[in-house]
Amino acid sequence: MTQRLDTRTCLPEDFQDAILVGRIWQPGAGPTLVTIQGNGIHDLSSVAATSSELFEQADPVAAIRNAGPLPRLASLDAVLGNSDVRGRDEARPWLLAPCDLQAVKASGVTFVSSMLERVIEEQARGDASRAEAVRKSIAAVIGDNLSSIVPGSPEAAKLKEVLIAQGAWSQYLEVGIGPDAEIFTKAQPMSAVGIGAEVGIHAKSEWNNPEPEIVLVVDSRGKTVGATLGNDVNLRDFEGRSALLLGKAKDNNASCSIGPFIRLFDAGFTIADIRRAELAMRVDGEDGFEMTGSSSMSMISRDPLDLVKHATGPHHQYPDGMLLFLGTMFAPVKDRFGPGQGFTHAVGDVVTISTPKLGALVNRVNYSHEIAPWTFGVLALMRNLAHRKLL
Repeated sequence: MTQRLDTRTCLPEDFQDAILVGRIWQPGAGPTLVTIQGNGIHDLSSVAATSSELFEQADPVAAIRNAGPLPRLASLDAVLGNSDVRGRDEARPWLLAPCDLQAVKASGVTFVSSMLERVIEEQARGDASRAEAVRKSIAAVIGDNLSSIVPGSPEAAKLKEVLIAQGAWSQYLEVGIGPDAEIFTKAQPMSAVGIGAEVGIHAKSEWNNPEPEIVLVVDSRGKTVGATLGNDVNLRDFEGRSALLLGKAKDNNASCSIGPFIRLFDAGFTIADIRRAELAMRVDGEDGFEMTGSSSMSMISRDPLDLVKHATGPHHQYPDGMLLFLGTMFAPVKDRFGPGQGFTHAVGDVVTISTPKLGALVNRVNYSHEIAPWTFGVLALMRNLAHRKLL
């Protein structure tokens, strides 16, 4: 990694006051639920066997605080440092994605800037070389400031009528300013990778990018109990060719990264912190390419808790809980491989997503088929927990 994975660079600025929950791979044992106390990683297995079980408790924060002394498993910096897959000592613990049995869902087109980029992808039919020309023509009709439009409002309905008359309506505008939010399945339970792991892009994709996002943690009752960071890796050319390729554009081996830890809501960290969060993103290429960007949650079109309501409720249940990506306003257009080509990943890129209250999620890009295949699923977890007498 271009930066060392350690407490200073990867943990929330106030991590000593935060309730942080994660999962580590413990050699000889397997995936283990943990929390941070001081500068140590401590075992939460006596409180809950899985993160899903922990977040289903009436008060997860109280459950952790009232658990008494918890076994110390390792140094925090040692586990962070060993989480870089390229230098990992597999005889020592490393961090996994902090979720396990929960559904991993995502909301799309929740920021005006990314909404317009999705319209551009659609009009360009996934061809990056056509994107700039399409971008200019779309802006001439739609403009670039739809931030005052409330999704589902009468004003949004009137705008829809005007754009249809002009032949400029799009399925992305439908979910961006229409009454129904886009909610899709990003990844299968247990398939997300954590900090230090490689994230995957499809080898046939020629136009792709990271999507830095905040991810809410929601229990089976629809209550939001915490948050973390996520990278919703996206193949822009696949989705641009057809919206029906969304699954192939979004869900590939290691295409979902979550972490480093889930921060639980308490008196010092609430949904208000999410609403005003500023996400920073940086891409550092092995070719010397650098790109930075940011995503301000104050610019989101739908409130985070409204997105939770769109995802769950009487119409849809998640008995093991849910993680919900909130979308991004970051849609990179910086040319990398030639004028008018825009941005796309190269193998070896290091992606860093950060915000002060949640820390930093760092991953390196590789082709999905070159990354170790995902093999440890729900059945393997159940067998492991039963063997450890945690079920």
